[in-house]
Amino acid sequence: MIEINNTTKNKINSKKIISIVEIFIKAYKLKNFDVSVAVVGDTVMRKMNLTYRGFDKTTDVLSFSDLNEIVISYAQIKRQAKELKKGIESEFIFILVHGLFHLIGREDHTEKLRLAMIAEEEKFLKKYAII
Repeated sequence: MIEINNTTKNKINSKKIISIVEIFIKAYKLKNFDVSVAVVGDTVMRKMNLTYRGFDKTTDVLSFSDLNEIVISYAQIKRQAKELKKGIESEFIFILVHGLFHLIGREDHTEKLRLAMIAEEEKFLKKYAII
């Protein structure tokens, strides 16, 4: 089951999110892999980031592998898309996939791991013609 909870006033493409998660589940042969995706604003994300990571600032995504939950800050995605000169949907999808990789154990806490994770994410996105 794939659950999506959008607590913002922004419109999101739920069908596309579900499709990407389904592709990911098949690509990585994940069995009984339920996923919850929550889309929140900066205030909620900042509180969660402080509570779970000790950082008193907003972030783009938090992943909770014990719950198979991904929390995405839509406001942060919009800012990042503008900074990177990308479309909001494209950045949202990239961050969603980033969160999915965290759920299956990929880490990015060092520069070497971060670059390897980005390469794997880009390979996945390209292989399945997602963006």
